[in-house]
Amino acid sequence: MGHVLQLRTATPQDRDWIHELRHRVYAEELGQHPVDPSGRLGDGLDGENVYLVAARGETRIGFVSLTPPWVGRYGLDKYLTREELPVLTEEAPFEIRVLTVEERWRSTAAAPLLMYAALRWVAARGGRRVVAMGRTELLDMYLATGLRPVGRTVRSGAVSFEVLSGSVAELTRTVGERHGRTLERLRAGLDWRLDVPFAPRADGCEHGGAFFSAIGTDFRTLPRRHEVVPADVLDAWFPPSPDVRAVLSEDPGWAARTSPPTGAEGLLAEIAEVRGLPVESLAVGAGSSDLIFRAFGRWLTPTSRVLLLDPSYGEYAHVTERVIGCRVDRLRLRREDGWLLDPARLAAATRSGRYDLVVVVNPNNPTGRHAPADALRAVIADTPARTRWWIDEAYLGYVDPADSLAGLASVDPRVVVCTSLSKMYALSGMRAAYLVADPDTAADLRRWTPPWPVSLPAQLAAVTALRDPAYYAERWARTAVLRRELAAGLLELDGFASVDEGVSNFLTVTLRRGGPSAYRLVGECRRHDVYLRDLSPMSPSYEGRTFRVAVRDRVENARIVAACRSALEALEAETAAPVAAGGQGAL
Repeated sequence: MGHVLQLRTATPQDRDWIHELRHRVYAEELGQHPVDPSGRLGDGLDGENVYLVAARGETRIGFVSLTPPWVGRYGLDKYLTREELPVLTEEAPFEIRVLTVEERWRSTAAAPLLMYAALRWVAARGGRRVVAMGRTELLDMYLATGLRPVGRTVRSGAVSFEVLSGSVAELTRTVGERHGRTLERLRAGLDWRLDVPFAPRADGCEHGGAFFSAIGTDFRTLPRRHEVVPADVLDAWFPPSPDVRAVLSEDPGWAARTSPPTGAEGLLAEIAEVRGLPVESLAVGAGSSDLIFRAFGRWLTPTSRVLLLDPSYGEYAHVTERVIGCRVDRLRLRREDGWLLDPARLAAATRSGRYDLVVVVNPNNPTGRHAPADALRAVIADTPARTRWWIDEAYLGYVDPADSLAGLASVDPRVVVCTSLSKMYALSGMRAAYLVADPDTAADLRRWTPPWPVSLPAQLAAVTALRDPAYYAERWARTAVLRRELAAGLLELDGFASVDEGVSNFLTVTLRRGGPSAYRLVGECRRHDVYLRDLSPMSPSYEGRTFRVAVRDRVENARIVAACRSALEALEAETAAPVAAGGQGAL
């Protein structure tokens, strides 16, 4: 492997070389800084930023520096105020800095690969925007990646820099379109040791569900399902009610070959009766995503402005930003607030009426926090009529189904409530959901609904499940017990900074700073057929350290704890190994 280009996170052993190379390039060669007798040039952000290194065997070739937003300050702060460069405050970007390559390697692919590695590192930690200082004489290289000048030039010593910025999604798309084949060719001769995937995910929203790759998506090895713990999706740990299983098994051949009621009339009537809602205020779909795509596609255009919570369910960002192309702002939930939604902050953000749509997932996924309906009702009442509110109550049953805004949605044209029947009723494989809106809005969506939107087995299962509230109430209560037990087991492990239960059928676990990333721990757990969800790509607020765990039954929860213990031990042993053996301790 000595002749293969290696990309990795810098280790403490790289520190002296980085400082020495910085001095040779930026003090002696370029004159940006005065020459120091020590022959070393440090950085005020050392200890807080991250270095990625390119090397061939023992020969180090170059590095690039990354400053994540959670550091709270940037290298650019030395040159410009936040008023002069508001992107630093408004967009919480990642800063890419001091791309530096040894002179004899500058004609190789090392520099572009370091830039690509930096982009992948940022994307894997939920970054949505990057800023950079590009030396004027190298500007073409930066422009080729899709970065664009923001209109600010910085002078430092004898060197001038352009301040550049770009959205991570656009940069990823540009790099793929312009350099995808080259990257694939280079990949064959690359030792990629970064804790992020080399290639971005194919088009589509990133969800859990990787566990199915272990079972086999061609369904030829279905017995593997008994060996895999699918805790990376929020499917129920319990089966649907006995009545549901009975109705599905009574005549499965008939259910498979028979067309369902065209408009799911019986399901609509059952929802209306059970929830105490007018049937004309309802519309059904094959899961929440079906309703989201259908409704948002009708209501929004690229000129629409949307407010999302951050972090929150990724499908909303995917549809609004990537599919429709809306202008999307985010109300950042804060770790120091326990991830709770502050109604006062929400009201301040929405009172002006500048948003066409505000999306609130309640209880929120993945934070697991719930905002009382009365608090949301007061905020909605304070916003202008032009702002539509989409309230996602997929997990409300774990709190109290009565604490719903569905009644308000049935009479207020500004409010729509979406509810999945998948998670609460153990029907994820069936795909059934409904929304509640005022009659005119609901009728418009029904007009744009194709016939047979919900399959016959799904209609049979959903109607029957809604008729068995006692069974599900007991299962929801049992879920809370299992969640507490799972949290207690994970808290006993050394390596986690926090285990946060929330109120739903999952919990979130944050690793300690300086330890392994969530990506690496999730990968290690898969060696034990335990699948967890790395939350890093969802939001920079998670700092690459948080993963989500779905509550399973007692046996599978014990396997989750055991897999996490083994993973932590394996990663600790690897970190203690020499750099040449693949150690990943970061500067």
